[in-house]
Amino acid sequence: MKTFDYDAIRLLPKKSVLKSRLEADTSVTLGNHTFKLPVMPANMATVIDENLAEWLASNGYFYVMHRFQPETRFDFVQNIQSKGLIASISLGITDGEYALIDQFKEAQITPDYITIDVAHGHSDYVIKMVTYIKENLPDAFLIVGNLGTPEAIVEIEAAGADATKVGIGPGKACITKDKTGFGTNGWQLAAIAQCAQVATKPIIADGGIRHNGDIAKSIRFGATMVMVGSMFAGHDETPGDLIEQDGKTYKAYFGSASAYQKGHSHNVEGRKLLVPYKGPIQNTLTEMEEDIQSAISYAGGRDLNSLKTVDYVVLTDY
Repeated sequence: MKTFDYDAIRLLPKKSVLKSRLEADTSVTLGNHTFKLPVMPANMATVIDENLAEWLASNGYFYVMHRFQPETRFDFVQNIQSKGLIASISLGITDGEYALIDQFKEAQITPDYITIDVAHGHSDYVIKMVTYIKENLPDAFLIVGNLGTPEAIVEIEAAGADATKVGIGPGKACITKDKTGFGTNGWQLAAIAQCAQVATKPIIADGGIRHNGDIAKSIRFGATMVMVGSMFAGHDETPGDLIEQDGKTYKAYFGSASAYQKGHSHNVEGRKLLVPYKGPIQNTLTEMEEDIQSAISYAGGRDLNSLKTVDYVVLTDY
């Protein structure tokens, strides 16, 4: 199996058709809605909270609210939909999650997007949850993750997923490869490419994004959208207190499978890091948009579709 990751790939330019890069359209459609960027914050407690979710929804960006305050999700969906905004939440696969689905059904409330968020999504219990959601909340757009193989994509799509999320441990705060020996760390982009060969529904690339150019590479190899963790952490609007250390300012960032998130030290596959303080999140979103516009210009097109067909080289030094 030939593998590669983001740093080993260079996309090759085509003749530009744009007078200005600002003409490039970075919007993407997922389900029944169109968003400004093919990028979303990771559904992690150090990346997003209810306030940021509402801000993103109000400003045309996609988000997935995390699942680590489970008792707040019903009220969150009610509140954000009452404002005419998109409700996008995460679920696990515990018994209590079935009760939440029942609560939504009984109240005749359907979240616009539901993400089943477990570390190993190719699971009998995930498939059981997919079936239950589709039976009881059929109008919700269902994203299922995380997956890492074509076999998983085929089976989870067949179960009823509307989109899949690819990435087993490539995130900056993930230590899955060290703890278990498994994962897509080090070959995440090749894993996306393999999964995209069999996928019939959108793929969300999750983890391993370190630069804005990696977003364009993800789309080239089959992703519809990209989930970003560490690059979105550390802003004014992201959760957590500012930390001063050695004359520099940081915010804490930790994995969903870390001891800090779990509250215990069993089956830990994540770690805690400090990420530099970055100021307002709008600055980062604007820079991402401009860089993706530049990538579209280099691709010789006018929108994200142009990125899907460009040639590339694999550097041998990686």
